Amino acid sequence: MHVWKFGGTSVGKPERMHSIRNLVTGDPNRKIIVLSALSGTTNALLSIAESLKSNQEEEAIEKAEHLKAHYDSFVRELYKTSEGLAKGQQIIENEFSMIRSLIRIRPFTLKQEKELVAEGELLSTQMFAAYLDEQGESAVLLPALEFMRIDADGEPELDVIEQKLRDILKSHQDKQLIVTQGFICRNPRGEVDNLKRGGSDYTASLIGGAVRADEIQIWTDIDGMHNNDPRIVKNTFPIRELTFDEAAELAYFGAKILHPSTITPAKMRGVPVRLKNTMDPEAPGTLIADKTSGDSGAVFKAIAAKDNITALYIHSTRMLNAYGFLRRIFDIFEKYKTPVDMITTSEVSVSVTIDNTENLAAIQAELSQFCELEEPDYDQTIICIVGNFSADNSGIALQVLKAMEGIPIRMISYGGTEHNISLLLHGKHKAEALNALNAGLFSV
Repeated sequence: MHVWKFGGTSVGKPERMHSIRNLVTGDPNRKIIVLSALSGTTNALLSIAESLKSNQEEEAIEKAEHLKAHYDSFVRELYKTSEGLAKGQQIIENEFSMIRSLIRIRPFTLKQEKELVAEGELLSTQMFAAYLDEQGESAVLLPALEFMRIDADGEPELDVIEQKLRDILKSHQDKQLIVTQGFICRNPRGEVDNLKRGGSDYTASLIGGAVRADEIQIWTDIDGMHNNDPRIVKNTFPIRELTFDEAAELAYFGAKILHPSTITPAKMRGVPVRLKNTMDPEAPGTLIADKTSGDSGAVFKAIAAKDNITALYIHSTRMLNAYGFLRRIFDIFEKYKTPVDMITTSEVSVSVTIDNTENLAAIQAELSQFCELEEPDYDQTIICIVGNFSADNSGIALQVLKAMEGIPIRMISYGGTEHNISLLLHGKHKAEALNALNAGLFSV
């Protein structure tokens, strides 16, 4: 069993859905196909929600009708027969009838917004499943809302997902292709919810782990994960192999091709993840697994950058060796559910970075009761350099700092793992730093 996930750009045009059908039927493995919403749809639905929050119902209706016109045109090109087209048009009518009903509900709450945004995946998967049926393929639509569950903290209930999937799949043993939605799920109240944006990757990994898949494939519009950001840096190249730990570091620190949560369920079950390109299916992509072949021998693997970082500088007001200083600081960040990305310490000072400032004022207020605080630095960027940085490899930090010569660095984190060196700098230096590191660390 394989699990293949296709993102919004991969299903964004009728001809691309045709190509996906050729891909999934050209491979002999039985597979679960996870689809995102058509490209642009989630943003359009969120825009409708914003209009409703502003009590602009007519504007919301106009936006919905504009989106429906796009889908009406889409299905006319997607299906090849009058019967297929009629089925596709009925899917559009049914789902946009639901969208119209959500628009009329007052007050428009977060519950209705999540139901509205879920329509993107419900549309794409029904349309694709109907297209496979039209083409005579052995396929079935498996609604994610029947098995994908999250708990009160928004975390997937792995045991529940696994049990429900196992039971449901037993009734579809005769089907070669099983289509389902990414992103959407149900919460403990049974309401429609989601795995946060980008969560279709997470869905694929959760399903792959639950069914003990032979492989999870994430299909996008780029040839695997590159050694640097190709939008900013010239002469990047795809990485053919990464370990789970290396890929997790890169995803968390900004590699756009992979959602940060994707790696965990696959790693837990030892299911390899392969990143593939729908525009060039023959390209090998990137394989992520427990171990790599080690053929390249490269010390430096890749670089990623994470923007919109805030740095906090905290100083103890007590004498040296103040007991419990660090514990008290991190109890506050835990209280406000605010993760820390980087940390550097001295005996009486701590510097940390966060990417979520929603509760910053409250955090500062509690810290100020026993600390002195400097003014935070906003608009910072963390650059993450990933590779094989074991203690036996010497000169690594020197190479990194030499490449960064002339670029001001605010913080450095090195030694927390054998895979990551992180640098904090102002966002205005991001492009310069990525290019300098690419030139200094890779032979391109």
